[in-house]
Amino acid sequence: MTVILRLFALLVLLLGSQARAEVLDREALGAFVRPPMSIGEPGGDNGVWELLNSGGALAGYVFETEPMAPIPGFSGAPINLFVALDLEGRFIDVKLISHNEPIFVSGLGEGPFRAFLEQYRGLSISQPMVVGTPYGGAGAGSALVYLDGVTKATASVRIAHESLLAATREVARERMQGVASAPPASPDPAYEETLVWDDLVAQGIASRKLVTNAEIDAAFQGTLWASDDAEAQADPEGVYLDLWVVDIGPPSIRAAVLSEETGDRLARLLQMSPHEEPILVIDAGRHGLVSDDFVRNTAPDRLTASQDGLPVALRDADITVDLREGVPQGTAMILRTDRRLGFDPSRPWTLDVDAVREHGMFQPEIGRVTLTTEHATPDRFFLREGEVKPLSPAVEALRSRAWDLAVLGMLLGAVLLLVGPLMHQVARKGWLAPVRLAVLAVVLGFVGWWGQGQLSIVTVLGALRTGADGGSFAFLLYDPFSLLVWGVTILGFVLWGRGLFCGWLCPFGALQEFAHHLGRALRLPQWEPSALWDRRLKGIKYVLLAGLVATVFISPDHVDKAAEVEPFKTAITTFFVRDWFYVVYAGVWLGLGMVLFKGFCRYVCPLGAVMAIGGLLRGRDWIARRAECGSPCQLCKVRCRYGAIKAAGRIDYSECFQCLDCVQILDDPKQCVPRILEARGSRSIPQRKAA
Repeated sequence: MTVILRLFALLVLLLGSQARAEVLDREALGAFVRPPMSIGEPGGDNGVWELLNSGGALAGYVFETEPMAPIPGFSGAPINLFVALDLEGRFIDVKLISHNEPIFVSGLGEGPFRAFLEQYRGLSISQPMVVGTPYGGAGAGSALVYLDGVTKATASVRIAHESLLAATREVARERMQGVASAPPASPDPAYEETLVWDDLVAQGIASRKLVTNAEIDAAFQGTLWASDDAEAQADPEGVYLDLWVVDIGPPSIRAAVLSEETGDRLARLLQMSPHEEPILVIDAGRHGLVSDDFVRNTAPDRLTASQDGLPVALRDADITVDLREGVPQGTAMILRTDRRLGFDPSRPWTLDVDAVREHGMFQPEIGRVTLTTEHATPDRFFLREGEVKPLSPAVEALRSRAWDLAVLGMLLGAVLLLVGPLMHQVARKGWLAPVRLAVLAVVLGFVGWWGQGQLSIVTVLGALRTGADGGSFAFLLYDPFSLLVWGVTILGFVLWGRGLFCGWLCPFGALQEFAHHLGRALRLPQWEPSALWDRRLKGIKYVLLAGLVATVFISPDHVDKAAEVEPFKTAITTFFVRDWFYVVYAGVWLGLGMVLFKGFCRYVCPLGAVMAIGGLLRGRDWIARRAECGSPCQLCKVRCRYGAIKAAGRIDYSECFQCLDCVQILDDPKQCVPRILEARGSRSIPQRKAA
């Protein structure tokens, strides 16, 4: 019965399709427009409409984001937003139309999401915007606009942010400035030209912006900050900014300015991210390009760029720069931007440099003037092909969780080592319990409550829906922390089956195990179903999985409610801060876990069913067995709290949680009955590998 249910679930996972939502009509979209404004004529078939003021004149445009930027969220469905944009490119309003983000459906509620979207009102599409907070004081004097994210939902709001910007840029290009949305140029890898620095300067390939101390003083003249730069006043003829800008995407230009070692590092980066356009900036003056609080691999806090009046997202490439002889020396950085968002390196673009002064000793007031330079690289270095595609902010997500990912990587490596090469040492009597409980405590605290790395059936169902829709799986990159856990879990399928995640890496599983130990400490009576009922109850999780998969295709709007069969969101994601009935449901399972060992994990967990199906990839029977296992010795079977050992001694790896209890028994000459008999001289006991 169980095998049939698992195969059925696997079959359903591979089949099915789901239609995308239709574009809203005038009446439906008009419900989001605030009077006295109204909707005018349609602007095409992609859901863009004219926005009229009270006098019937064109005031801007309204549209929904999904038709132009269908970036999948964690449920597999895009986040659809209503946007009202004025003729100057400022956001009049941004509202939520629809979404299926699990954290907002029934976790935090939609309130924080709607509050996040309110931050866009009054902002301009020409302003560079970043979700998050600046490091240290890096935000002071910066042209970047920082949008406060939502705790526990940063990845979801980043998806919404990128959807909004991608759709808005398309509307701004086509409706407001007449800029063609043709594919941008990309460097021609086959084009070769021998160049040196003097050639770049003579041909305008390297552009320069020179500002003296006297000129920067003049720019601040008449302001509060006019006398706040003693160095400029002491040396008026000195150089404040001596800025060189070079697009080093084309290989010939790159070879003329970078050392061979730096060029190789950049080439490796571009091989991994072929859509990035690298730009070299050098300041031979005293400006320094960025503030003292700048953090590598983030957006430069005092450099911004634009093209056709729209912002160009810049980010530090985090490459140490060595320049060729003859190239001006100074503060050098390689910045990068993504051509898929519309940046065309063959057309003129503008780099803005913020000159910042502070007035006052305590909580100084920040003053800023902008120094501007234009740059363009000749067409001969580029090709024009491909399509403009919206960028998923994977790099931003990786940057924001760099330290968490580093710690998680070490933890996962340690777990793989403990249950792999060191398995028999860990399974020694006196070692297994403390090591296991220590790992589970870290998994619960760091991976679960801190890192929000609790894997969920919601991700599986979202990936299923995305695959059925033929959509992009890029939404998985928005949560690199969980993605790393998924990666190690899938590796565990091949090496051990489902046990690596269910037994060692699941935060709710760890919480269930601690509930069991608390029940034992309180001397609560322990209940265990009979072998027959144990087998029957284990089939429930496959039935639930099949029902959830069917819901994806039959009633997709109810998937998130159906997925609440998992108490993970309540116990781990929101730390029990939810409506009372969700808390009671999670509490019932933890209470039951005090008398029934990991009852939810063994019998109900639909994610566990997915893990068992994934465990079919297991390539070996990793638990050694002896000829006497099962007949006459039944000790491992009796001690196995998961019921994963058959009467004949065979291991059912689909139910094995890799607790290592049977490994401990097998290795212990004082517990393993065949070894005890062997030690007494009764017989010679052969060992077998088959489980």
